[in-house]
Amino acid sequence: MQTLPFATGLVEGFYGRQWGDADRLDCLDFIAAMGFRYYIYAPKGDAWLRRRWSERWSSADEARLRAIAACSNRAGLLWGCGLSPLGLVEDGSATALARWRDKLSYLEDFGPQLLCILFDDMPRHIDALAERQADLVAIALETSRARHALVCPSYYSTDPVLERVFGKMPAGYWDDLGRLLPPEVGIFWTGERVCADAQSLHALRSIAARFGRAPVLWDNYPVNDGEKGAKFLRIDAFRGRSPELADVVGAHFVNPMNQCWLSRIPLRTLAMLYRRGAGYDPDAAFPDAVRAECGAALAQELIRDLDLFQRGGLDAIDAARRVELARCYARHDSPGARELIGWLAGEYVFDPACLTG
Repeated sequence: MQTLPFATGLVEGFYGRQWGDADRLDCLDFIAAMGFRYYIYAPKGDAWLRRRWSERWSSADEARLRAIAACSNRAGLLWGCGLSPLGLVEDGSATALARWRDKLSYLEDFGPQLLCILFDDMPRHIDALAERQADLVAIALETSRARHALVCPSYYSTDPVLERVFGKMPAGYWDDLGRLLPPEVGIFWTGERVCADAQSLHALRSIAARFGRAPVLWDNYPVNDGEKGAKFLRIDAFRGRSPELADVVGAHFVNPMNQCWLSRIPLRTLAMLYRRGAGYDPDAAFPDAVRAECGAALAQELIRDLDLFQRGGLDAIDAARRVELARCYARHDSPGARELIGWLAGEYVFDPACLTG
């Protein structure tokens, strides 16, 4: 097991409507072309990675994973699945641990290079949380042949919403988890908020001291799966992120929107941020990205409507205006335009399983 080298990555980790299989594979080729190096398949809607984690996928779902593996390998991406063992932290029985080993061995058949264990968004019922999670990770490390390992803590931000929803964090949890996990294991962190508007270098250095390693940034932009977020299209350029993050975090993963094609606009600007460095200007990056991604005609309308979609949202668009906008965007034969029309029509509904949005 090796420490993950710094690079950008995509973690498909949202609630709600999932991406289509063909759209996902196309996006993997896209992020590889943009210089991303990592991909994690972890949609909250895949019950076999979360609520039914101990069970095996159907043959059709297995085919999806094999297609992801083949596409990632061909594109030069290191990939993995995000496995969230709901209830296992509390159940230390021999039967439960046997199921854990069995699922981990089963996932090995797909050849992931990233081992990714996610303890996020789980109610906690024990105090020795870090100890129990570290034990489960140790079993995973024994089982997996993956090159790198990543863990998402139960408390992955200083945002008070996590304790409001999931209960008070055990004393010393972050320090204990950092002490108990091998130093090569990356620990995810979303920042000072679950969905942070900006990433503070000082705050990231502070949590690095607690973890005993640089955190791996799980950046919840442009994801829009929360109760409030689902009303917006977060297509603007990355803001509030410094290229100096490359010196402070272990890697920079981003969680995209439910709208796969529209997510490409901000994803393209993240690549610009690290490529342009101190010269990165989000006000210039957005029009550059949207023109490159959508073509001149559609880009002109998205630039015009950016503020409405990004900051006004559905509540600011009455029924007549929605019809007008849908008619306008229907002129474009584009998957992004079709996603936008579906969003206007209410096809991307909030998933109440998302408790932190």
